[in-house]
Amino acid sequence: MSELLSILPDWEWMYRSRVHWLWAVLAFVAVLALLEWHGRDALGRFLSPLMQRRLVTRPSLTRTVARLVLVTVALFACVLALMRPRSIAAGEAVMSSNIAADVVVVLDVSKSMLAEDVAPNRLVRARAEIERMVKQLEGQRVGLVAFAGRAVTLSPLTPDQAFFNLALRGVDTRTVSRGGTRIGDAVRTAVKSFPTGEGAKLIVLITDGEDHESDPLDAAQQAKLAGVRIVAVGLGSEEGSPITITDPRTGARTQMMHDDRPVITRLDGETLRKMALETGGAYVPAGTSALDLESIVRENITPILRAEADQALRVVPAEKYPWMVALALVALVAALAVGAFAGREP
Repeated sequence: MSELLSILPDWEWMYRSRVHWLWAVLAFVAVLALLEWHGRDALGRFLSPLMQRRLVTRPSLTRTVARLVLVTVALFACVLALMRPRSIAAGEAVMSSNIAADVVVVLDVSKSMLAEDVAPNRLVRARAEIERMVKQLEGQRVGLVAFAGRAVTLSPLTPDQAFFNLALRGVDTRTVSRGGTRIGDAVRTAVKSFPTGEGAKLIVLITDGEDHESDPLDAAQQAKLAGVRIVAVGLGSEEGSPITITDPRTGARTQMMHDDRPVITRLDGETLRKMALETGGAYVPAGTSALDLESIVRENITPILRAEADQALRVVPAEKYPWMVALALVALVAALAVGAFAGREP
């Protein structure tokens, strides 16, 4: 049966395996033919040909054969319609501007995010800005990955913003137990969150640290191969600055210390810039100023998503199954008409 499909080389069949249903059609038609033959034979045992012509009204043999042929054509056309034939050659090239976007927010939750150079501190401000940012991505799927010394997926890609925000509000520096800043691992975890196929894929990376352990540039190359762009938002100073935090119980402001020395947080802006450029994304050096993700979405994220959609020129194949349905209906009506005019046999 598969050889029959090669008669139309310009057509493709969405459900090609259904061609074997044609065997069932042939078996069904064979049963109908057998029943018709046995019916005529049984009548011949009781009545002579002359009496059959006088007493019995039924289609002639020619009409019976024509009706079986038309029923066969109708059933064949139904099976072919169920196989959903399409023609690429007759298709239409369209610009798809409504391709859904998948956006994964990768948020640094290391202790340096407690620095208060952005009120009330970097992490709290980042959470609030992310929640505002997500509102601008209505209709898109969003996901959340938190990282420090390792990366944890807190929200898989979902269109449910309420679920995303619930996961986001629970994020703090205790979300990831291992200290450090492994940006490369976080990006790799985020890349695994994206499905294959069409659609804009974007990572919004928010960090204030530097990474010398997890090879973030290699992670960026993996993201590029997966069709994922990175918008990197760098918090803090590239020259380095001490981390000042406030004790929530006493209100006392102190510097974070390690081995009797102030902990210095330093932003590796050059690495973030290279990661963004490698994937065709953007680097936003927020520095120690107030984080404004709303404007970052407007100026950096939205243009990238729009560009992804504008580049999605694809050919929509011309559907051919309506012709098969029409053929089945015509053949079925014709079979009924042939059966309706069942004059006596000559």
